[in-house]
Amino acid sequence: MASKQQSASDEEQRSNETTEPETALETARRQLEQAATHVDVDGAAIERLKHPAKVHEVTVPLERDDGSVDVFTGYRAQHDSVRGPYKGGLRYHPEVTRDECVGLSMWMTWKCAVMDLPFGGAKGGVVVDPKSLSDDEKERLTRRFTQEIRDVIGPTKDIPAPDMGTDPDTMAWIMDAYSMQEGETIPGVVTGKPPVVGGSYGREEAPGRSVAIVTRETCEYYDYPLSDTTVAVQGFGSVGANAARLLHEWGATVVAVSDVNGAIYDPDGIDVTAIPSHDEEPEAVTAYAAEAADDVTRISNADLLELDVDVLVPAAIGNVITADNADAIAADIVVEGANGPTTFAADAILEERGVHVIPDILANAGGVTVSYFEWLQDINRRKWSVERVHDELESEMVRAWSEIRDEVEERNVSWRDASYVVALSRVSDAHEARGLWP
Repeated sequence: MASKQQSASDEEQRSNETTEPETALETARRQLEQAATHVDVDGAAIERLKHPAKVHEVTVPLERDDGSVDVFTGYRAQHDSVRGPYKGGLRYHPEVTRDECVGLSMWMTWKCAVMDLPFGGAKGGVVVDPKSLSDDEKERLTRRFTQEIRDVIGPTKDIPAPDMGTDPDTMAWIMDAYSMQEGETIPGVVTGKPPVVGGSYGREEAPGRSVAIVTRETCEYYDYPLSDTTVAVQGFGSVGANAARLLHEWGATVVAVSDVNGAIYDPDGIDVTAIPSHDEEPEAVTAYAAEAADDVTRISNADLLELDVDVLVPAAIGNVITADNADAIAADIVVEGANGPTTFAADAILEERGVHVIPDILANAGGVTVSYFEWLQDINRRKWSVERVHDELESEMVRAWSEIRDEVEERNVSWRDASYVVALSRVSDAHEARGLWP
């Protein structure tokens, strides 16, 4: 009877997920609860970590180029700062919500803890389609948003970084607007800036580079020589393109890549170095397909996820692997390049099927890691070479991956659960050491 009830509960969960997509906050809280079953952490601490410390909501008026005025809503969610200043991206996207920012800020807390960085988690955004803005409008929007949140950000408070719809130029505008109001140049208020104003070499490609490093280490662990490994990458933006190019350089065969318009597939491999990333030339993947040889096949983004490959890298958007398609995922290893590409229910299905899922909080943590390097460079006013950045990132990613591997082996848990065990242990230990203000 109990097994039948459990089966019915599982079916209901899958049905609910099909009709109502899981939010980032729902996924983050479920993952936290799951991880808590593997560590001896006080229940009160877990309850605290289900909620953000603060969520700031602001109104951002913008004068358009034609003289009209539009008003947008902006958010900055600050989840936990027990280990250091809040840290996390800032996105411009029409579907930004309060709960999304909160969920993503929780993931940033775990990501920083996994990498053992002295930061807590934050995330922010403005509800706007950046494609609808001229460059001048985007700059005015950014500067006004900076003014609205100026009191809650800073190099020792909360340090934004680029995300969907934002870029190094956006960070430079934030730095300038903040510095002008403070009366001094403060490059450490944001990371991901152009190097000419305090940004770090190697920051933009860092998330993709860490995905490639983690993929390499995982393939070696499971005895998949890269020279014999096939890879499909969904999304050819900064993360996907840099991961694909580095894996290609290391000998892997990248058989499929995609952009927002669709995917291309060639079982013999694609020369990913010949395709501009989305940042370099938007929608270049499908343009490449039109010019390529007959052996390159056009497929959908959904079909790419189900290709029979060794490694799948979902590096586009969240919630692409769900209860609806998890049974059809044919890859042996999934390395999460995007934030939250796998829903909680899908994760359980993949684990049951023996698919190894390397979670986003480890795989794409190169971005926040090199942001930490940038922050150090800004504080010390001393620039690192790109070679040093790459060497330091390599060392930090391999160290973090090895610590997660040890938990996988010792506890016989999934890579996601092992990552959360490491992160949650570090965060809860810090809370215990600092205590609770009465």
